[in-house]
Amino acid sequence: MARTDSLIARRWSFLTERRVYRDGAELALVALAFLLYFVVRASVIDRPELALDNARAVVDAEQALGIYVERGWQQAALGDGLAVRFFNFVYFWLDFPLITVLGLLLYLRRRRQYTFARDAILFSGGIALVAYFLFPVAPPRLLPESGLIDTLQAYNNLSYQAQSTSFFVNPYAALPSLHVGWAFLLSIGLVMAFPGSRLVLALALLHPAAQWASTVFTGNHYFVDGVAGLGAAAGGLAFAVFMQRWGYGELRRRLGLQED
Repeated sequence: MARTDSLIARRWSFLTERRVYRDGAELALVALAFLLYFVVRASVIDRPELALDNARAVVDAEQALGIYVERGWQQAALGDGLAVRFFNFVYFWLDFPLITVLGLLLYLRRRRQYTFARDAILFSGGIALVAYFLFPVAPPRLLPESGLIDTLQAYNNLSYQAQSTSFFVNPYAALPSLHVGWAFLLSIGLVMAFPGSRLVLALALLHPAAQWASTVFTGNHYFVDGVAGLGAAAGGLAFAVFMQRWGYGELRRRLGLQED
């Protein structure tokens, strides 16, 4: 009995330590990935004139398509202080802070769905970095002739520039909008993690729509930035599907590892 208890204790200790190591490695991976994302994104801010010219090209394209809605939407919202603060809240707090909280929930409760969402979000971020480098775009609030304001700064004294050091900030990363892309990916991850829940499904449908609207109402993105954000998200989804169906299995085979 004593030998059995000792064996169980050793195995339990091994499993506990292994999980600690795994959790630490996961935290380090995600933290490093997002750190690199923000550092690289902030490293392409030395072309303000190009970013403004590209912003004007985006406006011209939207006008040609009849979807230049930014000025009208914001002017309508400015007449209702509650609406402005609602969209400010959605844009600022229901982006990265919400991803962090729900990501932790999925990691603790739904590991496979967490991995799927993590891979999709990180890969879409890589796609966005390429876009920011090749086609920097100034947001509407920084385009003088747009007539739009930064509602976060004007109404809530909030801005990513105020909350971050300049080392991590790129004001010319409007296209694609990962606020929209990541909201979409997060919603997919939650629906996969909690199938059959009508509440989760309703929130999953509402969140990307509210986030897309907030990007326009706050003056931080053009409408087509959301379309581009969905494009980046689609690339992330394709990568996550590949990793789940083939990538991780092949990696485990090569490393001689077993399924958890």
